Amino acid sequence: MSETPDPEVIELASKVFDLARTGDADALAAYLDAGVPANLTNDKGDTLVMLASYHGHAAAVTALLERGAEADRANDRGQTPLAGAVFKGEDAVIRALLAAGADPEAGTPSALDTARMFGKTELLELFGSR
Repeated sequence: MSETPDPEVIELASKVFDLARTGDADALAAYLDAGVPANLTNDKGDTLVMLASYHGHAAAVTALLERGAEADRANDRGQTPLAGAVFKGEDAVIRALLAAGADPEAGTPSALDTARMFGKTELLELFGSR
């Protein structure tokens, strides 16, 4: 028997996901410091890092990673934050994820595959591939 989620918890989670999408690094940091899980995921398996990465917010990505968020955690479709950042052309996010140890070969398609697909040779070099 499953319990109905508390509406206040759902509202809080929704607010935190919105903060990741808009890149409010300070507010995200405060929520995580107050106990919101660093690897909180939405109904599609997107983490806060995924949302911040995809929307181009390097400072938010860094704040999340510094508080224990996983750089390579894939969503339900097998996509990683790094692959999303490559797809969107978010260079500052790519560098923040790599600095935190993100693996260019993780996920499906991987960031490496995505860079190859779009002919992003500078990223292939950054990832140590050609």
